Amino acid sequence: MEPVKSRPPIVILLERRWAFPMALCWILCIMFLISTFNKPLNHITTVFSSSLSVISSGNLSSPSPSPSPPPIPRFAYLVSGSKGDLEKLWRLLRALYHPRNVYVVHLDLEAPAAERRELAARVEMEDVFKKVKNVHVIRKANMVTYKGPTMVANTLHACALLLKKSKDWDWFINLSASDYPLVTQDDLLYTFSSLPRNLSFLEHTRHLGWKEDQRAKPLIIDPGLYKSKKSDVFWVTQRRELPTAFKLFTGSAWMVLSREFVEYTVLGWDNLPRILLMYYTNFISSSEGYFQTLICNTPEFMHTAVNHDLHFISWDTPPKQHPRTLSLPDARRMIAANAPFARKFISNDPVLDKIDGELLGGRRNESFVHGGWCEGSPACNEVGNVTHLKPGPGVQRLEKLINGLLIKGSRGFPSNPCK
Repeated sequence: MEPVKSRPPIVILLERRWAFPMALCWILCIMFLISTFNKPLNHITTVFSSSLSVISSGNLSSPSPSPSPPPIPRFAYLVSGSKGDLEKLWRLLRALYHPRNVYVVHLDLEAPAAERRELAARVEMEDVFKKVKNVHVIRKANMVTYKGPTMVANTLHACALLLKKSKDWDWFINLSASDYPLVTQDDLLYTFSSLPRNLSFLEHTRHLGWKEDQRAKPLIIDPGLYKSKKSDVFWVTQRRELPTAFKLFTGSAWMVLSREFVEYTVLGWDNLPRILLMYYTNFISSSEGYFQTLICNTPEFMHTAVNHDLHFISWDTPPKQHPRTLSLPDARRMIAANAPFARKFISNDPVLDKIDGELLGGRRNESFVHGGWCEGSPACNEVGNVTHLKPGPGVQRLEKLINGLLIKGSRGFPSNPCK
């Protein structure tokens, strides 16, 4: 009988190498099984944990919470005027006021210094303005000529100031002292709460018509760029051809612009805002084309342009440089237009009292328009909950307009923008 051969030492060594890991794995498995059976079934975590927990507990899962209402936006207003516009501007400012918003007011350099000082003093003395600190006066006045580029420069100045003063607003709105609201700020805030924040409302078309020959091709120089007294623009004899690097668009000087687009316009991370600003320096009535041409030549923003300036404006036939002055006979058409703003009005016209009484909640004696934020006695003397809105009948009119503008688009955006 042959003697049993002993195994080589290396085999024994390999078996011992695997013995400890094997034993450790068995110990861990036993501990896991013990801990599992010591817990209630509904605490076991598996890939089917949500289903198992419902079955083991014997209870139906609680319904998902209802979606929270959309956040209330904020508007950033530029309210501007000229010589003799102090009282109109002050009445408009109080009709527009809401503590959630931010305001820049400006009387241009043509207005007497006494009027500009009086405006600043009224803002400083108004108790609500002092508490909220959301009304800012441009003290170093700009010269503004409607026909020249100074109106664009003034608008961009206000945009930059509003971006500096507040980081929370969603839309920029420019108005003149000859404008007036046809809905309350609660109506406007409520309606815009459900809109995409990157929409911009500005009338625009690429069909220049008579403006091609009378505005796009002539060259003008605006003395308001370098003189302290207003004078008319003067014309250069030479004419220029239409640009080929970008397409020209035209429309209204009044607009509601998204904060995103305003930041692009002011900061200009692309060079187009600066190129167009220089091109429109010699363009007649550049305020009716600069922003339209910019938004419609920028792929990032062209799909956000809604073709409406949210104003009711009545023009002569054929149209003149300025629109008709509105009065009581225009009230029915004005209301039927469903727009939130109208222009232009003369100071203290009876139609403004009609708007105050019938559309702005019975506003009297140039008080603030009553809204959900108002507290104290007299009304609106104290600031309450600024997120509490009390929308009125104006919401139905405004929603009808907005829905009509967006109905043909998709995902809340307008169809065929910049056409």
